[in-house]
Amino acid sequence: MKLIIQIPCLNEAATLRVALDALPKHIDGIDIIEYLIINDGSTDDTVKVAKEWGVHHVVSFANNKGLAKGFIAGLDASLRSGADIIVNTDADNQYVGADIEKLIKPIMEGKAEIVIGERPIDDTDDFSPLKKKLQHLGSFVVRIASDTDIPDAPSGFRAFSRDAAMRINVINNYTYTLETIVQAGRNRMAITSVPIRTNPELRKSRLFSSMGSYIKKSMLTIVRAFMMYRPLTFFTVLGMIPFIAGIILGARFLVYFFKGQGNGHIQSLVFASTLMMLGFSTFIMGLQADIIAANRKILEDIQYRLRRMESDEK
Repeated sequence: MKLIIQIPCLNEAATLRVALDALPKHIDGIDIIEYLIINDGSTDDTVKVAKEWGVHHVVSFANNKGLAKGFIAGLDASLRSGADIIVNTDADNQYVGADIEKLIKPIMEGKAEIVIGERPIDDTDDFSPLKKKLQHLGSFVVRIASDTDIPDAPSGFRAFSRDAAMRINVINNYTYTLETIVQAGRNRMAITSVPIRTNPELRKSRLFSSMGSYIKKSMLTIVRAFMMYRPLTFFTVLGMIPFIAGIILGARFLVYFFKGQGNGHIQSLVFASTLMMLGFSTFIMGLQADIIAANRKILEDIQYRLRRMESDEK
């Protein structure tokens, strides 16, 4: 069995060697362990450090394409290199490398296809109280959207079976962490989490420039994923808001009408009709989106089969 540990990198020369040194060199049940970095347009000596250390695979972008695209490029490269299990970790040594054995255990035992490392968020001194609350809130929203019980959705420390990696798609350019959980949950993949440890912070996160930016981008990612994987539910709920408001206004008009005072409330009737039409139109949009989602599933199945064919030819 072959394990490939991938690390997305953007100007990580200062911390990469520390992260690589902490990675396991042997795990019981694993025959081969290889290491891969995704050089996302680094302008420092990231690639040089990786090659001097002995990294087996380097995927390089000429310019920065973002964490999500780098993650997918790493999965594709790992699959082409024959990986049976792929682990994604960070170049800043946030996660304890020894916990990779714990992370891949459910996959090796056939109990899961995707495993997410659950950080001790409340006990992490590097997280501010606000960030801790937002981490919990974000994970709660993702659990609802994905119909899973993953307690730490933003965690980038995760493992994928070969089959799961072939099925993963990421549409947004921001991050893969939230969307992949929603996708896995809605596609009924076997996904679980295990408690892991974290190391003291070596540098500040570069994923977002401010807390406001993090909240905005995370919520947009969750909403977009919910629209993609549960479009009928999303648009039905959205359409019910104006539709119910229209019914209430319409009922109000009828009360006045039967009292003989309807002439003074025609505007309410027009507004009620508009709201109900808006709600119904939103529901129709949901039906159309649901049909598109069905077609997307067919395309995902075709992509999965192509990936299997390509890997079988290697």
